[in-house]
Amino acid sequence: MNSNFTLAIHSLTLLALQPDRMSSSDYIAESVGVHPVRIRKVLSLLKKHGYITSKEGTGGGFIFTLNPEDVTLWDLYKVTSEGTLQPKCPQSNEMCVVGANLQQVLFKIFLGAEEHLGEYLRNYTIKEIVHFVNEKDRCM
Repeated sequence: MNSNFTLAIHSLTLLALQPDRMSSSDYIAESVGVHPVRIRKVLSLLKKHGYITSKEGTGGGFIFTLNPEDVTLWDLYKVTSEGTLQPKCPQSNEMCVVGANLQQVLFKIFLGAEEHLGEYLRNYTIKEIVHFVNEKDRCM
């Protein structure tokens, strides 16, 4: 899993909290705590997959286009991180039983792990993340 996943969740949660107004990439980057160029890459990915739209110029920015209850964390994982759990095996000695087979064995295991992760992440939506964030805010 990479940081794009959490940056996407953060960005969409922030946008979901402000459904009636555009948010600039600078504003989102400040909230996330990363450089605006870094967040723009994630926003571009989210826009490409239809999660957000943007408007350039004065009063422009980004806005969440989907219903937050329809976007699961698994959806975002697939867009930002799918395949990152796959093992990175060095070029092995094909004459060795381990070297010839380990990558296939680990790939099967890690693919299973990603499937289980997917089952778990499907249980959480951006709407629920917004709810959890709002609950934490009330406790402080």
